[in-house]
Amino acid sequence: MLFDMDGTLVETEELWGEAMAALAVQLGGTFSAEAREQTVGTSMRVAMEVLHADLGVERSEEQHRADAAWVEEQTARLMTSRGMPWRPGARELLVAVRDAGLATALVTTTPRRIAALVIDHITTDLGQSPFDLTVCGDEVPACKPDPAPYLQAMRELGMDPAGSLVIEDSHVGVTAGLASGAAVLGVPSMQSLEPLPGLTLRSSLAGLTVPDLRRLVADRGHAPTPV
Repeated sequence: MLFDMDGTLVETEELWGEAMAALAVQLGGTFSAEAREQTVGTSMRVAMEVLHADLGVERSEEQHRADAAWVEEQTARLMTSRGMPWRPGARELLVAVRDAGLATALVTTTPRRIAALVIDHITTDLGQSPFDLTVCGDEVPACKPDPAPYLQAMRELGMDPAGSLVIEDSHVGVTAGLASGAAVLGVPSMQSLEPLPGLTLRSSLAGLTVPDLRRLVADRGHAPTPV
């Protein structure tokens, strides 16, 4: 089982949006809702390109990196000050997957130093890490929507893509999951998701069980990978 993080397991996606909106104000503009939606699940480079284009501002490469770093730091402060609430059903599902002994990875586009705040929060809340592996956006050759992050996680855990399930909330995440060859469960948060072959949609993770996850994979003729 391969889980996305922001917007899938925890309610942190809005914090990224708030930080980017604050940067837009500093740059003399307003970050539009349409542009904000385009950044959901993307890398910071893509997010900054979208923000700068939305504001109609030109930024040097050095300024681009500085803007991205500022947003990351601001988001980290918001995570620390406001907390990182679970998405509905996420905590219960992670515990159930761990208890069932299924190989489990967290695969996020968020850089390690920021993702560590969420990973530590989850580990503290559950009393142990529910993940056999965590893969962050600054540790892969390409970010979502490229399948590289999911393929890297599967390779390191010895998982067969055809017997794997990706759980995502964004367009770029769903695209990456499907391109990896896995079955994908889409649970929208800030973006609506359209039906696609290989994609199952649910309004939330609440009430979802391990047998439900097994059925999603079994429908493709494979069994989930155990630890």
